[in-house]
Amino acid sequence: MEAAVAHAPPAPALRRSLALNPTPAVRPDPKPWQGVVLSARRQSNAVRCEPSRRPQARLRAAAAAQPGGADAAAAGRRKRLAVFVSGGGSNFRAIHEAALGGAVHGDVVALVTDKPGCGGAEYARSNGIPVLVFPKSKSAPEGISVAQLLDTLRGYSVDFVLLAGYLKPIPAELIQEYPKSILNIHPSLLPAFGGKGFYGSKVHTAVIASGARYSGPTVHFVDEHYDTGKTLAQRVVPVFADDTPELLAARILHEEHQVYVEAVAALCEDRIVWREDGVPLIKSRINPDVYL
Repeated sequence: MEAAVAHAPPAPALRRSLALNPTPAVRPDPKPWQGVVLSARRQSNAVRCEPSRRPQARLRAAAAAQPGGADAAAAGRRKRLAVFVSGGGSNFRAIHEAALGGAVHGDVVALVTDKPGCGGAEYARSNGIPVLVFPKSKSAPEGISVAQLLDTLRGYSVDFVLLAGYLKPIPAELIQEYPKSILNIHPSLLPAFGGKGFYGSKVHTAVIASGARYSGPTVHFVDEHYDTGKTLAQRVVPVFADDTPELLAARILHEEHQVYVEAVAALCEDRIVWREDGVPLIKSRINPDVYL
């Protein structure tokens, strides 16, 4: 089934790209390709996301009612982040470094992994970040249960959960605990080349085999299904005529590190607004009347 999907025609958005670019892209001089931010016009019916019902969210709502309001509370408190990884965790590292450098108004307070020996877990330990193993399995008997995971995240007062190459299913209990507060990054322009079985090099192989002229990373909110949550941000990366999955993956990963950090920064600064139709938008830090 995955093979059939891999060779299926590209999604409508990609077909439009094919119509505009009937010939394969010609590779420019070798240098990192700078992605294009997909933007949206200002929506007059945009509304701020309603507060979640988590205990810390209720405390923030109470603080917002005090003199100074929500803006003062948001500006004064750094958000607390839990990152989930299964591999090297390069996006996790990019987010952590951005937090240390001040680009993200938050702190990574926990690293969750199903592979305690992976590169992401080693990086976390070397930087003093607690590592939680989840779920319990034959290869990771020290893993914790869903209830223990939720209790631990509550103990760390986690505000947002960030998936950065975590390959295990996300428990429904976690999604219910953190509504509109879990982000994931996927290495294709969703909804194309997404869903169960599409991860890592499998995505890039399918993109090249389809003849699509463009690909790129998507940051999206997480729901109960694979890669179906609302899109928050994307970057467009061209697919060249002589591309390999490895070459395409490297260019997309370069963009992932930038767009994910930008999305997390907006999340931590309460710059995410939700249109009445349920589409999330990022409000510009420089001009609050512009949405990215």
